[in-house]
Amino acid sequence: MSFGQLWRREWQVKQQGAVQWLYPLVLFLVIITLFPLAVGSEPALLQRLGVSAVWIAALLSLVMGVDGLFKPALDNGTLAQLVVARASLPLWVLVRLVIHWIFSSGIVAVLSLLAVPLFQLSWFEAWILLASIVTGSPMLLMLSAVASSLTLSLKNGAVLVPLIALPMQLPVLIFATGAVDLFATGLNGLPILALLLAGSIISVLVMPWVIAVTLKMAWLN
Repeated sequence: MSFGQLWRREWQVKQQGAVQWLYPLVLFLVIITLFPLAVGSEPALLQRLGVSAVWIAALLSLVMGVDGLFKPALDNGTLAQLVVARASLPLWVLVRLVIHWIFSSGIVAVLSLLAVPLFQLSWFEAWILLASIVTGSPMLLMLSAVASSLTLSLKNGAVLVPLIALPMQLPVLIFATGAVDLFATGLNGLPILALLLAGSIISVLVMPWVIAVTLKMAWLN
């Protein structure tokens, strides 16, 4: 199958499963909405915690949505058809993950601008926060996808995905929030954003091959 065929197929599948990808977005909105109510309305406190709160909400919503990345394809025979037809599994994985990113982290990045009224961030800080999510979230997604593929053949493997993925994702979270804090204090956080972008690019180039091998092993088992 060509890239265009895979893209159209996966795009239609994603649209048909609207409820599944809406849950993580609702979780993100609930967290960033309730957080200011829980910590109080002091502007200085909200501004100090706003970036971290939004990033934690983004990370949790991303981890929540990875369970349905490959499990349905294994259960309904899609993965078997791709293997038997000798289609490019890495290309299929890449297309699937890119579309999943658009419907998850891509929308979350836009919704992160709600930090302006909720946490009283400046528009400059909000745009840097959006940029940090855009540059760092592809790496987070790839790490979550690897964890999801490793637990695919296990019973209740979805429970293990956060345990495997979160320790690897924490450095990304720390660097991303640190970059926004640097800009907020008048320092240059571009090197950190560039580092996150480089890590995401490398992950996008390498991880689909790793995931494809893991998926094929899960199907054979």
